[in-house]
Amino acid sequence: MTIPNTHLQTPSGLPRARAFGIEFDGVAGPNNSITDVPGVAVGYSTLVSGDGPLVVGQGPIRTGVTAILPRARDKLAMPVFAGLFSANGNGEMTGSHIIEEIGAFNLPITITNTHSCGVTRDATVRWMGERALEALEDSWGLPVAAETYDGFLNDINGHHVTVSDVKAAIESATEGPIDEGSVGGGTGMIAFEFKAGSGTASRVISWRDSTYTLGSFVQANYGPRRNLTIRGQRVGPELLSPRMVENTPRKEKGSIIAIVATDAPLLPHQLKRLARRIPLGVAWTGGIGYHSSGDIFLAFSTANEEAAAATGGRLAQASYIPDCDIDAFFDAVVQCVEEAILNSLVANSDMTGRDGNFVPALPHDWLQSTFGRVVTQGDADAGPQA
Repeated sequence: MTIPNTHLQTPSGLPRARAFGIEFDGVAGPNNSITDVPGVAVGYSTLVSGDGPLVVGQGPIRTGVTAILPRARDKLAMPVFAGLFSANGNGEMTGSHIIEEIGAFNLPITITNTHSCGVTRDATVRWMGERALEALEDSWGLPVAAETYDGFLNDINGHHVTVSDVKAAIESATEGPIDEGSVGGGTGMIAFEFKAGSGTASRVISWRDSTYTLGSFVQANYGPRRNLTIRGQRVGPELLSPRMVENTPRKEKGSIIAIVATDAPLLPHQLKRLARRIPLGVAWTGGIGYHSSGDIFLAFSTANEEAAAATGGRLAQASYIPDCDIDAFFDAVVQCVEEAILNSLVANSDMTGRDGNFVPALPHDWLQSTFGRVVTQGDADAGPQA
């Protein structure tokens, strides 16, 4: 079996983790992306401008917004079953209370910087109101909007993410291969003192006579260099350079948001169980969940449309995979999240932001020498299969 090019590089041509011979567990989907789940789409607005000293309201700007559509555009008012888990609550994800209460949500998900979370939430409601007013006129909008902090590189108090940027991210959402790294909400993010941001991966799971897909998307912005772990190797201590250049005081404000999607028929309590496994994938990369880290995780299923959207007056019926058969999905969650985080680091480059603050990329020459070789399309996929 040959390795698809979509597993090796992003649409913009940046390498992904597998391009350096890093082997992962499980079977990836065709795009190795959350968008392998049918109907799920991802779009970005990326804002990069200005250099030099910080002038609040003017820049430099290193930020953006990511939009994840859990269903096709004409079905966004239809709920999806969901479960949420906060491993460390020093962060924000709006819509979490209704998810905890009823095990479902609707509307696009947005992820951005900490001080723009409210803008993206409100802009999502505006966008839906303009396009699906009838679907919302007898209801209300409580969309999911999440954040991580990009103030080391970005003029975070300048509030540069606008309603138009959010609408553009939603409108640009695609179901095919998606870019990773310093794009969308991940534009100004840092993990393990390397440039990080947006990352994704997927796994295919067989159950009886059916095949299902599970995908993850992360906005990675956490962890000290010393903890970085790649496929079980504690590599952080040997990566003493290149170092970050800090021309302004920096307090640790790291976080990670992760979204897991699947087309498998799972109930809300089972999706919460998936969300609880996301921290294990984070831990495989060296994430511990320190005090200031907002580690908030959401899992949803696109299955059971009729049950999720059921109205009163009739019995609703939902199918689901038994709890005793869920372990393969736990495996997939941990595998996907680990790979998505590493993709966010690999598909990246150096970035200089406000006040000359500099964040290096994870060195590609080091990856090549450590993991053996650069993989090209057509090479045999010799990675572990599960």
